[in-house]
Amino acid sequence: MITTKIKELVALQAKAENLQSQIESERKSELAALPHAYGYASLKEFIKALKAAAGSRRKGPGRKATSKKATSKSGKRAYTKITPEIKQQVISAVKADKSGATIAKEFGISLPSVQNIKKAAGLVKTRVPAAS
Repeated sequence: MITTKIKELVALQAKAENLQSQIESERKSELAALPHAYGYASLKEFIKALKAAAGSRRKGPGRKATSKKATSKSGKRAYTKITPEIKQQVISAVKADKSGATIAKEFGISLPSVQNIKKAAGLVKTRVPAAS
């Protein structure tokens, strides 16, 4: 029946908790006895010896910074100020049937900026909402 299984489960959970507390108390006492078991007078001396045996990290300067050549390509590019002259050049390039990506690369501005300039100049068709 299910009630017997529930009682058995509760008993097993209690037994597991009891074992867990026994393990924690034994571990605590064994760890406290380690320095004396290895012949150290204090915990500080034992920890110092453990760190030396484990080969702790060296203290000193960190790794060298990468050169400017390596970081120049992966970093942010310089901000291009969109002046009225650039706007006029973009408009004339659009009228010369150049693609937006080509224009963006040529003038060093982003494609959304090219689209905004085209929209402001009235060179982009607006979407017509679908009739329902």
